[in-house]
Amino acid sequence: MSTRPILVIPDPKLRLVSAPVVRPVRDLAPLIEDMFETMYEAPGIGLAAIQIGVPERIVTIDVAKQDAPKEPLALINPEIVWSSEERSVYEEGCLSIPEYYEEVERPARVRVRFTDRDGGACEIEADGLLATCLQHEIDHLQGTLFIDHISKLKRDRVLKKFSKQARRDAQA
Repeated sequence: MSTRPILVIPDPKLRLVSAPVVRPVRDLAPLIEDMFETMYEAPGIGLAAIQIGVPERIVTIDVAKQDAPKEPLALINPEIVWSSEERSVYEEGCLSIPEYYEEVERPARVRVRFTDRDGGACEIEADGLLATCLQHEIDHLQGTLFIDHISKLKRDRVLKKFSKQARRDAQA
């Protein structure tokens, strides 16, 4: 297991649509372990494979409170099959947009179908923070970032800031 570098905007890979996983699930174990290690080290509560440069439909999540036992959840080929009409607002952040947070409105509840680490077909219904995290990470698999759900003015401002920083880093 090892941590991997996390891509940061404006890296164009973050806008790629991730391909469905077709290789055997057992072959994913090292990648999934690296994703969990990277996510915990960051620290974060969710990570999509594309955020470490792997354009496959894999997500890791753990929304357990900091002092509680870990509750790691790995989702392979996740898809939202139902979402509530009721909405909720959470302040979201993203490991690919460090130290930037904004309130985002999303469906309050979702049902997600996925394959687990053992290759089993699963379905989970979630609300609260888990529902928000699932939607946020599944968005990544479509090349969508949480800033795409905020006003154009705020989005343009954060993109400009990170583009400027990327140029400075490239010159250093």
